[in-house]
Amino acid sequence: MYTQERATVSNLVVGGPVAVNSYDNAIVAALVENRPVMLVHAFNGGYLRPVELKEESHDKGVKLSTALDPATKEAKGHLWYITPAGFFGQRPLYVLESAAGQVSPKPPAAGAADGGRGDDGAPKPRRRRVTVHQEAPKSTADGVQVGLPDKVGDKWRGKNGALEDTQLWIVTVTPWGGITFVPITHPDTILGFKDHAVAADSEVRVTYNWGGDFTGTVINTFYPRLPSEWDVPYHHVFT
Repeated sequence: MYTQERATVSNLVVGGPVAVNSYDNAIVAALVENRPVMLVHAFNGGYLRPVELKEESHDKGVKLSTALDPATKEAKGHLWYITPAGFFGQRPLYVLESAAGQVSPKPPAAGAADGGRGDDGAPKPRRRRVTVHQEAPKSTADGVQVGLPDKVGDKWRGKNGALEDTQLWIVTVTPWGGITFVPITHPDTILGFKDHAVAADSEVRVTYNWGGDFTGTVINTFYPRLPSEWDVPYHHVFT
């Protein structure tokens, strides 16, 4: 599943009467314009990045980094696409795709089906997606992986033969202008960290949402930041 539905800003009112702040161009760019953003953690300012940046890696997870090294920046390991992927009822769904290891598709063979094209007519790139283990958040299977649907292990693929359901996320806008990710396979959980530790190199996990609602708690909230806004505090970004 790799669709190009466009969600209007009014459709981004989720989890209650919380609208996207019209001045937060990073949220709009991420969810509507499908531009790559940094996912900066609300608590310590670290950012999400794949553990392994290479395109052939499909069995490694995601971690929180607190330093943006040149190698990560050059490989675009700090950037993510929040790509529209259909709807759950009237709630838009998204997949989280890493800009690191992005592969331009090869032209289809004669008579073969085209892999699909984006709004600009160009073939859609193959990007590794954040995939949740089917049995998360149980103790030994509470991780995530970054990989293509046909390359991740069986327990990381969708149930009932569907490849995508373990990769679909409800993106919830919080009252304070951040976003929380809720996997549709485990709606009582949110994207969090191993042992709830928010520190350098913390491993990303699917954790129970002790807050009890879709807004989550502040330590599991991320602020989308455009690359140009890396050094700008979120509450100072108004244009």
